[in-house]
Amino acid sequence: DGYRNTNLYQGGRAGNQVSDDYRYQDGNYEGYAPNDGYYRGGDEPAPEEDAQSDVTEGHDEDDEVYEGEYQGIPHPDDIKEKQKQRAPAVADEYRDRADLMAERMEDEEQLAHQYENIIEECGHGRFQWTLFFVLGLALMADGVEVFVVGFVLPSAEKDMCLSSSNKGMLGLIVYLGMMVGAVMLGGLADKLGRKQCLIISLAINAAFAFLSSFVQGYGFFLFCRLISGLGIGGSLPIVFAYFSEFLSREKRGEHLSWLCMFWMIGGIFASAMAWSIIPHYGWGFSMGTKYHFHSWRVFVLVCSLPCIASLVALKFMPESPRFLLEIGKHDEAWMILKQVHDTNMRAKGEPERVFTVSYIKTPKQIDEFIEIQSSTGTWYQRWLVRITTTLKQVWDNVLYCLTAQYRMNTLMLAVVWFTMALSYYGLIVWFPDMIRYFQEEAYESRVKIFDEEEVSHFTFNFTLENQIHRNGEYRNDKFIGMKFKEVRFEDSLFEECYFEDVTSSETFFENCTIISTVFYNTDLYEHKFINCRLINSTFMKEKEGCHLDFEEDNDFLIYLVSFLGSLSVLPGNIISALLMDKIGRIKMIGGSMLISAVCCFFLFFGNSESAMIGWQCLFCGASIAAWNALDVITVELYPTDKRATAFGILNGLCKFGAILGNSIFSSFVGITKVVPILLASSALVGGGLLALRLPETRDQVLM
Repeated sequence: DGYRNTNLYQGGRAGNQVSDDYRYQDGNYEGYAPNDGYYRGGDEPAPEEDAQSDVTEGHDEDDEVYEGEYQGIPHPDDIKEKQKQRAPAVADEYRDRADLMAERMEDEEQLAHQYENIIEECGHGRFQWTLFFVLGLALMADGVEVFVVGFVLPSAEKDMCLSSSNKGMLGLIVYLGMMVGAVMLGGLADKLGRKQCLIISLAINAAFAFLSSFVQGYGFFLFCRLISGLGIGGSLPIVFAYFSEFLSREKRGEHLSWLCMFWMIGGIFASAMAWSIIPHYGWGFSMGTKYHFHSWRVFVLVCSLPCIASLVALKFMPESPRFLLEIGKHDEAWMILKQVHDTNMRAKGEPERVFTVSYIKTPKQIDEFIEIQSSTGTWYQRWLVRITTTLKQVWDNVLYCLTAQYRMNTLMLAVVWFTMALSYYGLIVWFPDMIRYFQEEAYESRVKIFDEEEVSHFTFNFTLENQIHRNGEYRNDKFIGMKFKEVRFEDSLFEECYFEDVTSSETFFENCTIISTVFYNTDLYEHKFINCRLINSTFMKEKEGCHLDFEEDNDFLIYLVSFLGSLSVLPGNIISALLMDKIGRIKMIGGSMLISAVCCFFLFFGNSESAMIGWQCLFCGASIAAWNALDVITVELYPTDKRATAFGILNGLCKFGAILGNSIFSSFVGITKVVPILLASSALVGGGLLALRLPETRDQVLM
């Protein structure tokens, strides 16, 4: 009996060897017909009327082929008969849950080895490369999302009149959404399927990213970026779980590392688009005085394209067969694996190769989904039952990751993920902030100071920039159609002056006396007059909103820094992909984190913009190998029905570390470099040493 063989992998053999799994059974087993492949017309007696010939096995009374026989799928009646013969004496509902779990774990172990053999038979070819690019676009969208807000902040803060606290919240809100999305959608992917949850994740991101480019208010924009981050945050754990289940053991580490390159491509894409779109302020339109669509909104719109492209392409890809086997859908999984096999064989020029697998082990199903019949209750009651049951199953998966079998691995991985995120994301924000600080210092060093100047009956119609005017007197002067940028008036007198159509940026009047002066259509609001005496002065028709009248040259350098930082991880990506299966995941994580910690100490010598850019590139290039190895080992340490959940929990913790890193490191800009450098290096050393205690997974099959 082919189904009682301990070797569960049913493969075909070349030549004349033919095995017949379906034998007539009537108390005794009949012997096999000779298997030399020759027809013996008159040597055998005619079959009796009540006997069933091996020749007609699998056919109905009209001798028609049953559906699935030509594909190699055993007849359902035969499978049911085999299962009845192996049925336990006690019904499952009367068995202890521990016994059922033990049986399921044994089934999963057998499935893991059989599935590895099947994937090796399917080969690695066109199907995996197609899926590679489809999922790569989803990972690219995740990389873009991290950079989008940072690039639009300089423009959005003026377009939406953002305060410093609002800017900080906008920078952190994306990570908050990613943290929630990773845990929630990662857990759902183990219950609803990889493909379905990834489509939901990308659809949420695409819809709200697209919507955020059109909204005008700060609150609505913040909400859209939060939900957009929630969507794309769920894609990361699903992408790696999804792709790993189509890879054999020999290919898994290398090709998951190649997949990580799309995160780098996302950063390069975002930097290049920001550089080419945002400075073109005229790339937009206005509808009246209330609605403005500036160039930074065009940039936000363009950044949603990778997500939309991945969403469309994903519709043509199948569900993970490994996930389908876990939930007992044998035939669907078999058809997908056959599709993978046939696609790869046709691409290799061997279309005649036959997929020899006829039966795949499926684990024992324990969880029962509670359902209300359509005739019972209302529609929302039925949906409430579905939702609460699914959430309970997700929560059970979360708790399972903390059981004795996985507790130590989960806790150690959590520390490694957190320390890596705290140092990496903290420094990634700290580098541009330090560069801006150096630029501001250089800018302030070029300030022009005017003392005790007296100007009367003069018309100012040009731009004043980076100036300080002290103890000046301005009488009967006109300031018409001009711009103030970084201008400060201290202890000055303005008498019978006239300001019209004036735009200002970082301009203030301190301890000034302003007498009989008219302000018409200006943005010189009350908060720009500090301890000033306003005597018989009039403010008429103040400008509404904020105005992007000054192009910031500093922004170009920030785009360049991000572009070089993303590009610098290319060597690290290539090295990690080539060595991942040779030196192992553990040594890759530990070595990369320790080298990155050493790179942090060189930041003490970064006293200029060019030095900071160079050390940033070195740090990013050294740390990327640890990120790649973390992604691989997290996928391999957990079983299929818990894989996306565990990855989501750890990735959510990673985003929490990113929020802390951004907040802590940015608060020390311009104060000291010692605290950020020591905090980052100590976190990397601690996480790297702890990572060396994790189990190596490069030689084990995917459970």
